[in-house]
Amino acid sequence: MKLESKYFDSIRVSSKRQGAKKEERAPLCQWKGCDKPGAHKAPKGRGRDGEFFHFCVDHVRQYNAEYNYFDGMSDAEVSNFRKDALTGHRPTWKTGANAWAHGTRDEGRTAEAAARVQATARAPRKARSSRTETSTFRRQLKPLEQKSLRVLDLRDDATSQDIKTRFKELVKIHHPDANGGDSRSEEKLREILQAYNYLKQSGLV
Repeated sequence: MKLESKYFDSIRVSSKRQGAKKEERAPLCQWKGCDKPGAHKAPKGRGRDGEFFHFCVDHVRQYNAEYNYFDGMSDAEVSNFRKDALTGHRPTWKTGANAWAHGTRDEGRTAEAAARVQATARAPRKARSSRTETSTFRRQLKPLEQKSLRVLDLRDDATSQDIKTRFKELVKIHHPDANGGDSRSEEKLREILQAYNYLKQSGLV
């Protein structure tokens, strides 16, 4: 830029220091009767994701100790929520099923056609199961499948029902709610979930 340019004369330099940040004050604690700074966030609960209360350190500890995400839900609703959480609350289907076989598109076809598709899908499975019934316990497992079974404390010849039953037992034992939020239990639960999901993807569940 030339010094005699008209644009050069219009440049203004701020008198404030560059990069200076405004001092932000924390909001007051939202606990009734408390006038301390509320520098700590606490979730407002189910159905209000992304919304937070602002508490001081003492009251955020008290709030977290009493916080229950499943408050107001029945046992059946809690069980369904935990089951859906394994797949990120996304719909899933059995291995080998398609949109026609599991009935999500039955609206566009007659009941007779639906019955034919289901009969065709079931017939080969029965024939295979009768021929390979004795070979179930001689299956060759991949190393990751064996490792996943070990995480669930199961042998190589564990059946699908054995895996499901043991998974439910271990989740109850190692769930953070049953262990006071113990981080070791959370880590063990994470391993159990990963192992079960892998066995599910492999078709063993």
